[in-house]
Amino acid sequence: MAKSAHKNQLAPGISRLSRSKVFSKRAAYKVAKESKPVATEAPAQGEHKSYVKNDLVVALTAKRNDMSQALEVRKAKATHKAQRAPKLRKSITPGTVLIMLAGRFRGQRVVFLKQLASGLLLITGPFKLNGIPLRRVNQAYVIATSTKVDLSNYKVDAKFNDEYFKHEQVAKLTGTEEEFFGKEAQKKAHPAHKIADQKTADKDVVAAVAKVPYLASYLASSFSLSKGQAPHTLQF
Repeated sequence: MAKSAHKNQLAPGISRLSRSKVFSKRAAYKVAKESKPVATEAPAQGEHKSYVKNDLVVALTAKRNDMSQALEVRKAKATHKAQRAPKLRKSITPGTVLIMLAGRFRGQRVVFLKQLASGLLLITGPFKLNGIPLRRVNQAYVIATSTKVDLSNYKVDAKFNDEYFKHEQVAKLTGTEEEFFGKEAQKKAHPAHKIADQKTADKDVVAAVAKVPYLASYLASSFSLSKGQAPHTLQF
């Protein structure tokens, strides 16, 4: 501890002033420090003297500052984990009525058909009842209800896979005025073979729905919460 007068002591050996305060009062920072000469070793006989400037040596051996670290672009670590399809929830089985939580048809009820290789769910409205076609959805964005459609004798066609739902590549615009204002834009018609596939896939599903009273109107209606309803207290 820095020496201090008796008047600046709270108790013997306990200073009233801090170490930095004592340093400031003594004005020790004004005293110029004497620089000691640095002893340089003479090069041994046979060795060549280095003529590299000290500034260059300092620049090469100096630690990197924050600015240089910000300019560097770090490469992402290569992961070797294989992407696997997520497991299907126990509450979702073929024929289960699901409630969509996101996307164009959020709030609508659909029928689950099967899980694809990518882990996405293959669902249908059916289209005749609520206008929802065959689609792929993530199981994280659906609510499984206790209502089920009997699809024990229904077999999903093998052609309904992830490749079936890939979008066709559209030719890029050339930047003409007609394209910008939509003069040459034409509404693309839905492929005829997909319309036929939709009718074939929904045929048995619609027949199974018709066997259960009020199930068709249940699928056609949308889900919503009224005032005061808490979703975590509902039993779907």
